[in-house]
Amino acid sequence: MLKTLRGACITSVQFQQIRLGHRVRGKAPIYCRTIKERLDELNYKDELHTTRIDIGFRRPNSENLRNTRMEHVKKLKNDKNLEQLARTHKLEIDLAEVRKEWMNTTGPLHRRQIADHYGIYEHLYGEGFFIPYLNLDVFYDLKNDSVLPVCSGNVIKPAEALEQPTVAYESDGNTLWTLAFTNLDGNLKENNKEYVHWLVANIPGNAIEKGDTIAEYLRPFPLKGTGYHRYVYVLYKQNARVSYDLPKVTASSPLDDRTFVTREWYKNHQDEITPIGLAFFQCDWDHTVKDFFHNVLQTKEPVYEYDFPAPYIRPQEWFPRRKPFNLYMDKYRDPKQINKEYLLRKLKDEDPFKTPPPPLRFPNAHPLPKSMPSWLKLHERKIRLRWGRVNDV
Repeated sequence: MLKTLRGACITSVQFQQIRLGHRVRGKAPIYCRTIKERLDELNYKDELHTTRIDIGFRRPNSENLRNTRMEHVKKLKNDKNLEQLARTHKLEIDLAEVRKEWMNTTGPLHRRQIADHYGIYEHLYGEGFFIPYLNLDVFYDLKNDSVLPVCSGNVIKPAEALEQPTVAYESDGNTLWTLAFTNLDGNLKENNKEYVHWLVANIPGNAIEKGDTIAEYLRPFPLKGTGYHRYVYVLYKQNARVSYDLPKVTASSPLDDRTFVTREWYKNHQDEITPIGLAFFQCDWDHTVKDFFHNVLQTKEPVYEYDFPAPYIRPQEWFPRRKPFNLYMDKYRDPKQINKEYLLRKLKDEDPFKTPPPPLRFPNAHPLPKSMPSWLKLHERKIRLRWGRVNDV
């Protein structure tokens, strides 16, 4: 009885190790960790370094807002006139009032979720974040009686952001503010640092022009081949007048003077300023970036290209199944030799003193010899339709 049980166990392990003649990689399932243990190991996070910290203001009068909202909803539901207009599709809604109501209720939370999605807080403050309770409006003038707003991640081209924008927010004249405009992805020398494109401190109320300009406005210049860059406006509320002890940066200053780290800068002044407003956009390369490097920075424009690795080609098999014969063999041949064969075939029918024959009007309507192999028929059809490598020569 013991021998039978022992033999059954050995057979079970062998069937787990060998399936349909192919040996299973790794340990047998009875010796491996469970999927839960493996996921817990991969998703492990140190709570000390991953706990999020709210560095902004608390929600103002949340209970009063909730009660006001409930009373407003009850009032709307009891209004029979509104119900009748909605049923007859004649109810008109003021979108400006809707946006104002959204910003006073769930708008700041939505903006925080979008900023988290784009990694704005992570690359600005690390584990810190804030909820933008104050609406920050930024508009670029397009010079055709229209403006382009900065929303939450919309795309703005460098040619559309050449000049200093108009910034607006609600404030009285008794408060001081700081406005910072940085690029999270554009530093040419250090990956973990930013460029400050605009920094204005001690702004009385919402009069940006009366503030202390520490860094003059610099247009976006995302490099070619680096994709989309994130440009972020952050508005800070000051407790009192602040002296940041930073050198003044003008439009003609070198880029090294604009190197900036928001986390370190905020850490040094966190007792004096608190973030409350946020707006950001994405920007990618256009032709004006080249002119900026040549005419303003007086240097060559750096261009980046992605170096794709060579494609993986698995070792040859004795009997490849369900693979076209010619395409399979071409994987292991020199591409130059293949292009040479196509070129010689093309030049074979070319005559410099004769007009080339017109292409077939209906290539698929011309039959191929029945004795021709299937892979060669497909090859000829591709040549007639000019598919594949034949276009490379």
